[in-house]
Amino acid sequence: MVSSPLRSADLLSDLPDRVSAGLLANARPVKLAADEVLFLAGDPGDGCYRLNEGLLKVSIVSPAGAERILAILGPGSLVGDMAMIDGRPRSASVSALRDCKLSFMSRASFEAVAEKNPEIYKHLLSLLAARLRDTDQVVAAGTFLPVKGRVARALLDLANAFGNDVGAGRIVIRQKLSQSDVAAMAGIARENVSRILNEWMRLKLITRLSGYYCIEGKAKLEKEMKL
Repeated sequence: MVSSPLRSADLLSDLPDRVSAGLLANARPVKLAADEVLFLAGDPGDGCYRLNEGLLKVSIVSPAGAERILAILGPGSLVGDMAMIDGRPRSASVSALRDCKLSFMSRASFEAVAEKNPEIYKHLLSLLAARLRDTDQVVAAGTFLPVKGRVARALLDLANAFGNDVGAGRIVIRQKLSQSDVAAMAGIARENVSRILNEWMRLKLITRLSGYYCIEGKAKLEKEMKL
């Protein structure tokens, strides 16, 4: 969304090979099926995961049951990394959007490697700073953008992350998402998203092809973000 929460920043790729190898030496492989939960908000922060294949969704749920998607993570991403610094319970829930393969690094093994290679913390803090900037932009969008602008922002971010330009100005979002998913990314009610998407379909700004959203009028959607 203005600064996209669709991320694949990789801590390990920025570290010397010997340090990356040390972190992964005792990592435990983990597999998740699509829609399976990796952990829930409030679970113990016992380590972090590196996503090797697939897509993960990071979200929070209100007491009333409304979901807000904070980020969608691609291969190379770290999840649960704040536990490496403070060891506190998980601040959000993470589940698989697609089948995933991950590597789990316990906090104890991470600290053992970091003790000998303290530069790890510099890279980790850089990732956390980038994530905070993303959060600032999400909060700003939720505060200042009108409802249509937030929906446009969600769709354009999805197109940026998963889009396939098939010609004639059409961008197919190669990730099947429901109106509830778009609403959770935009931070608005599903009913409002449904109304807006139906209006944009009538105007041919977006279409639906075999269950995939297609952006037909990218420039006009970008204009919605500037109102």
